[in-house]
Amino acid sequence: MATSRINLFLLLLFLFTATFITSQQNDDEDAPPQLALDSSEQEAVYRVLDSVNSAIPWRTIFPDDLCASPPDGVVCDFFTVRSQNGVVTSVHVTELHLGYVSDYTQNPPCSSNSTLEPLLFTSFNHLRKLFFYKCFTGARVSLPEAIPEGFGSVLEELVFIGNPSLVGEVSAVIGNFTKLRRLVLTGNGFHGSIPGRISDLVSLQEITLSRNSLTGGFPASSRLRNLKVLDLSHNFLDGNAPESIGDLTELLKLDLSFNGFSGEIPSGVGKLKKLEFLDLSYNRFGNYGVPLFLAEMPRLREVYLSGNQLGGRIPEIWKNLEGISGIGFSRMGLRGNIPASMGSTPKNLCYLALDNNNLDGQIPEEFGFLEFANEINLENNNLTGKSPFSDSFRDRIGKKLKLSGNPNLHVVKISDPPLAGPALSSSASRVFTSICFPAVLVVLYILVKQ
Repeated sequence: MATSRINLFLLLLFLFTATFITSQQNDDEDAPPQLALDSSEQEAVYRVLDSVNSAIPWRTIFPDDLCASPPDGVVCDFFTVRSQNGVVTSVHVTELHLGYVSDYTQNPPCSSNSTLEPLLFTSFNHLRKLFFYKCFTGARVSLPEAIPEGFGSVLEELVFIGNPSLVGEVSAVIGNFTKLRRLVLTGNGFHGSIPGRISDLVSLQEITLSRNSLTGGFPASSRLRNLKVLDLSHNFLDGNAPESIGDLTELLKLDLSFNGFSGEIPSGVGKLKKLEFLDLSYNRFGNYGVPLFLAEMPRLREVYLSGNQLGGRIPEIWKNLEGISGIGFSRMGLRGNIPASMGSTPKNLCYLALDNNNLDGQIPEEFGFLEFANEINLENNNLTGKSPFSDSFRDRIGKKLKLSGNPNLHVVKISDPPLAGPALSSSASRVFTSICFPAVLVVLYILVKQ
């Protein structure tokens, strides 16, 4: 019996060992080959790192293969190509993230005298992501007049954020990036008009060109059917926004604020059924009233039209916009009463700005029940009557409840409304008294006797 057990144990041990060895062999076969980064590409990485921060001894800190033990912000990948001579595998840099963002993304930090290394555009043919964050903030740094044609053939994300000293024509940045998904150039020194060829980049899902010095009209965009974010805010763009904007049917965010767009807000915006964020504030749209097509945009969560002289009354469209959380209608020349539905239907309203208009009448009582509101600005109108906001409401919002500039509006002390619940009728009250009150007395009597 003991011999049988020993034999069984040895058999199990053999099977386990064989399985383990086979597994290790399979893991070794699946493991990426031990390849080193090409010396010229490694040198280019060193040069790029030196250009953004020459005070750091990159070659001393990272003397070995940069793909085997790279600094934060340098990412590599393996590539396999089949040829007549068999399978050839190589390793290349695929991502460069430069500029310290936070402790969670510790990219190589840039210095105040960062420069733009020309090898960046000629030595990385497999680059998928290029990211610069607050790297060019000191001396003026110029873009190349044109990016070499070979650069960016596989680029998916091009991101320059907060580089005010990086100047040049924006058209120089936008190359033939057929696979580009994200184009984010915000807070830089780019100028000139947005090139028409941007509409050829049909893979784009985000275009953010905010806070530059761009001029000219609205870019051709009708072919960008995959676009989800279009942000051209804080530039000097002008002219009319075209009806073709309605062709961007996948759009979730549209921000054209702080430009010089004029004329009518295109009705094509109403075709953007997936749109959640709309900001057209501080342009020159005018004299057509608040667009009624907003009621046809069921997913809209935030709408900002402030600073446009649209005039007219606030329309009764809010019953179709239950999910609205932010409304910015300041300085629009609005007149008339505030619709009660504006405070009753949007249950999640957090931000409401109707200041500096010509609104009159009373503030709807429904506004006093906006439990998620954290800022309400009704300043500088002609509102009258009593303020509907209770003491606890005013205490909760504090200084973000703005009512000044309405000389005939009276802010009086209002106690909190009673807790919500069905009120007892007089007959129900009598039944409650006749049944429950004697029962309470019986319970008290029992307790006292004990």
